[in-house]
Amino acid sequence: MTAPLIAIPTYHLGAGQVGSWEGAYALPELYVGALRSAGARTALLPPAQPFPAEELLAPFDGLLLAGGGDIEPARYGAGEHPAQYGIDPDRDGLELELATAAVRLGLPTLGICRGAQLLNVAFGGTLVQHLPEHEGLVEHRNQAKQAMHGLKVEGGSRLAAALGQVEAQGVSHHHQGLDRIGDGFRPVAWAPDGLVEGIERDQDWTVGVLWHPESTVHADPAQLRLLRDFVDAASQRGQGFWRQRPEPVGFTGPEPTPA
Repeated sequence: MTAPLIAIPTYHLGAGQVGSWEGAYALPELYVGALRSAGARTALLPPAQPFPAEELLAPFDGLLLAGGGDIEPARYGAGEHPAQYGIDPDRDGLELELATAAVRLGLPTLGICRGAQLLNVAFGGTLVQHLPEHEGLVEHRNQAKQAMHGLKVEGGSRLAAALGQVEAQGVSHHHQGLDRIGDGFRPVAWAPDGLVEGIERDQDWTVGVLWHPESTVHADPAQLRLLRDFVDAASQRGQGFWRQRPEPVGFTGPEPTPA
């Protein structure tokens, strides 16, 4: 059985950020390693591709939307904020198109941190632009050390089934949060302060989490189960595709002459 192939969009690095290169496309290695540990193959997609999202997704069995910089505030009807960083319009454009196309296609999709925010925005949701401006919240980001907090997950949700439990611990590295939840999504996980940490759709395997399962996948069985559940969903889609009778492609030569 062929391992499922997961697409992961990358982000752009400007000139001079990688040696003397004029630019580069990048993704933290942890995402690739975590998916490999869960049994998947991976392929990276650079932004600014002049092709329809459905065409880009055609070879893949699943889509992972990774963490990174902030989404353009205008994408969810907000203004510029002094704490925003890492804005990449090309990445936003590609990922928003991929997210909506993946849902239309029923393609298993996991959004992590920024990826969960992107899923929310893609379906009309909004974001809290800077959590430190709000009092009474647990630590969701710490530049000096790894922040971690508890999680409560709705029993009976797809996310709870994937984790195999309704309470967990997650590495947190986000300064923005989910505000109005996007159409078709529902909240299914919360931090101790009540901030929504996980969303999902009732149909197909589409889940977004604000914490970073890839950071603790080798130490926390629950996070590995989450990634394996995603990969298993992608595998089932892939098996269904490859069971189809292939159509002949190209010229195979003349029919043999009967003896």
